[in-house]
Amino acid sequence: MLLTEIDHVAIAVKDLESAIDYYKKAFGATVDHREVVESDGVEEALLKVAESYIQLLTPTRPDSPVAKSLEKRGEGLHHIGYRVANCAEALQSMVDAGAIAIDKAPRPGSRGTTVAFIHPKGSFGTLIELVQE
Repeated sequence: MLLTEIDHVAIAVKDLESAIDYYKKAFGATVDHREVVESDGVEEALLKVAESYIQLLTPTRPDSPVAKSLEKRGEGLHHIGYRVANCAEALQSMVDAGAIAIDKAPRPGSRGTTVAFIHPKGSFGTLIELVQE
């Protein structure tokens, strides 16, 4: 089994501060990690839930994939992050199974991780992020 656990559930939001405040009021959640990921054009706030995260994402520029997603679909579930021991191996396994890779090779992600994205068209309508810690 190449998947080790769910790393995060990513939710695209228009107003990151309001979303953080909502999760704090609703669940008592606090931000475990916050980062601007320039390469993806997003700011993220990670809320720890056991060994996984809720990742709240907002665009930092209008051409980012999250900005396009918000424009097309509105706020809500953006992608699922699956934790893997070896991102390159998991990426190749998915491609071999018929997935369509967005990232042709693993690349740096937030909080020092290595990541690769899989297109929803090859994964039953779900954008998938492979995450190696």
